[in-house]
Amino acid sequence: MSRIIREAKPSDIADIMQVMEAAKKIMRQSGNIHQWGEGYPSEAVIMADMERNGGFVIEEDDGEHQSSSKIVGYFAFLPSPEPTYYKIYKGKWMDDTKPYHVIHRIASCPDAHGIFSSIMDFCFSLDTNIRIDTHRDNKIMQYNILKHGFTYCGIIYLLSGDERLAYQKIISR
Repeated sequence: MSRIIREAKPSDIADIMQVMEAAKKIMRQSGNIHQWGEGYPSEAVIMADMERNGGFVIEEDDGEHQSSSKIVGYFAFLPSPEPTYYKIYKGKWMDDTKPYHVIHRIASCPDAHGIFSSIMDFCFSLDTNIRIDTHRDNKIMQYNILKHGFTYCGIIYLLSGDERLAYQKIISR
């Protein structure tokens, strides 16, 4: 089985929304009932990622038929600045001067394993300074973020006022 990451296209939207629903089920089953409420992320949010050339899908093929690849994951990889990161509370960014990328909306199907690692490999091949945030109840994401070497930096607030735990990782080449 092989996996590729590519820029999302408008024709992928139905498959992406199925991945989002699958990810929401995983969140709810793990006790994260507040993140990604009804209607989020919407098709409009995903399309806005694509318009910024920052929406990506992860495809897997079944190993036998190259033409039978299936979208099993989605994420946004967007350049700074991220407006909700201007102010950080109860902490500070590791570096608050250099440009960075932010990863948002990581989602995958439950039977697709290693997606987070694939996303990190892809993103760090493009930038060495990355920020990410997650909901306090999203224990799975917190585990993955820390497992991949991010440092907890503090709390940020979304435009809605919702709190998020914020992390950053900087690698040297």
